[in-house]
Amino acid sequence: MLKAFEAGADGIYIAGCLEGECHFLKGNLRAKKRVMYLKQLLAEVGIEPERAEMYNLSSAQGQRFALIATEMTEKVRALGPSPVKKAKEAFKA
Repeated sequence: MLKAFEAGADGIYIAGCLEGECHFLKGNLRAKKRVMYLKQLLAEVGIEPERAEMYNLSSAQGQRFALIATEMTEKVRALGPSPVKKAKEAFKA
């Protein structure tokens, strides 16, 4: 997830199985903890933690997936370019 931000992503979201229904038993719970930790790290370095989110849904929820993608895109657009991207561009100059 951090590599995505380092590579210039303005935001990310993770889609995981519904809680209690993960094929990997507790993989979605581990992912949730990692996203929560990432949000803490982002806040500590002055980046909006809303740039990272975790959503739980089933493979049968295609419409919800599309809605989440649209909402997350709008949220990130409203936040503007990532401060990481701005810093990298300033460093290159």
